[in-house]
Amino acid sequence: MNEYGLEYLKKKLAIKSNRVMMRYNYYEMKNGIRELSGIIPADFCNLSEVLGWCAKAVDTLSDRLIVDGFENDNFYINEIYKYNNPDVLFDSAIVSALISSCSFIFIGMEDNYPKMQVIDGANATGIIDQATNLMTEGYAILERDKYKKPLVEAYFTPNKTIYYRNGIASEELNHTVNSALLVPIIYRPDAKRPFGHSRISRACMKITQSALRTLRRSEVAAEFYSFPQKYVLGLDADAEWNSKLATMSSFLSFGNDGKGNKPSVGQFQSSNLAPFSEHIKMFASLFAGETGLTLDDLGFVTSNPSSEGAIRAAHENLRLTARKAQRTFGTGFLNAAYLSACLRDNKHYDRKAFADSSVSWAPIFEPDSSTLGAIGDAIIKINQASEGFLGSNNIRKLTGLRSDANG
Repeated sequence: MNEYGLEYLKKKLAIKSNRVMMRYNYYEMKNGIRELSGIIPADFCNLSEVLGWCAKAVDTLSDRLIVDGFENDNFYINEIYKYNNPDVLFDSAIVSALISSCSFIFIGMEDNYPKMQVIDGANATGIIDQATNLMTEGYAILERDKYKKPLVEAYFTPNKTIYYRNGIASEELNHTVNSALLVPIIYRPDAKRPFGHSRISRACMKITQSALRTLRRSEVAAEFYSFPQKYVLGLDADAEWNSKLATMSSFLSFGNDGKGNKPSVGQFQSSNLAPFSEHIKMFASLFAGETGLTLDDLGFVTSNPSSEGAIRAAHENLRLTARKAQRTFGTGFLNAAYLSACLRDNKHYDRKAFADSSVSWAPIFEPDSSTLGAIGDAIIKINQASEGFLGSNNIRKLTGLRSDANG
């Protein structure tokens, strides 16, 4: 097995981290606006419009991906996660993976028990084995100082993890696991991009930029809408005139020129803000099509579906996206559990021993009372046709309800 080395991985991370941080800026609504023309007055260019569509695209999907434990748990996987704050660990890994395309779970030892920590894609990288999705080599920045300079780093290889403090090797963890203790959690990987794709795609960022520019233009137009421009016709050329006097609360007085001639005052038609609303709605439609959301999710109320079935039908693309994410995230969480079990027992298990274990997910859409009734009727009919076909585990996957009989 060829080792690329620590310096290679540092350079690789430096190349990728800027792209990841750019997507975090869009998620946190800290991205700037790129102007395409010089028409906007300079004072308005300092306005900091924000739009939370990218955050909505990530959060709407991540909030529906809820890990409900592991099935066929022959190696006490649930116990490992139980002692590693699973409610925060799973959610943090999923959100980070959706933003940066790949997050990482770093596995270490604390009090002779595996300790897991989520690291975002801007602070870790490595070499992946695409057959198993395990890392053959990895590098992670575990801690930075107040100037964002790496303070604690780790270099992962099979059977060894080396920790560096201020660039100097300070600690070494030798273990029996024949893989790097850095596990990728990947969103939508493929053969060309094994580390996946970000939920905040280039299209999402471009559409957001266009919508932000429309918001800025609407701010400029709102000034003219609030106080339309006025004009004066027939004013004597020698008359003194200060346009700054024409404020919202001022009164203008014009006399005649002694010959009965006097200037006429008027105002231009006020701006119409409706086209800006339609323009933003157009971009919202494009963004919704890109991410599988609806216009209602983006703040444009079109309908108010009351049933779980109507909500499910409106979010069919989102449901398919969530199913795909569950499969790839499940592989990552199982790999992390596999390596943790090996580390805990100080034994390198065969990966095939974990083949029957799998992640159990809560329903993507929680059923309402009417849907629960329909599911109950379907369960009765299916079990009448094939006795015992749907048990408590399958019913829980359909409804999200845990049976009191099973504790």
